[in-house]
Amino acid sequence: MTETVTIYHNPRCSKCRASLELLGENGIQAEIVEYLESPPDADTLTALLDMLGLEPRELMRTHEAEYKEAKLDNPELTREQLIAAMVKYPKLIERPIVVKGGKATIGRPPERVLDII
Repeated sequence: MTETVTIYHNPRCSKCRASLELLGENGIQAEIVEYLESPPDADTLTALLDMLGLEPRELMRTHEAEYKEAKLDNPELTREQLIAAMVKYPKLIERPIVVKGGKATIGRPPERVLDII
């Protein structure tokens, strides 16, 4: 039995498309989560951060307008507040995230997805 591979994907993102293509070229049919349509909840984001070994701000797209408008650069914001912001504004989540067997990676560059498959 093979483990499920999940990709948190934005079809408009070239890195997401390239990562998905690399998975396919390696015989992996990934479960696709279009995270802008179906955002991960706080527990899922916490688990992803743990698998990635990152803090919330390290997974955020800090150049997005929502980041600035919500004043998320405030160093006093807690981990929970930053995670809640990503739930509210999923556009802030760096992409693509590929998960397999309790491991995760960000497909930037896309070849990084090969590290966990």
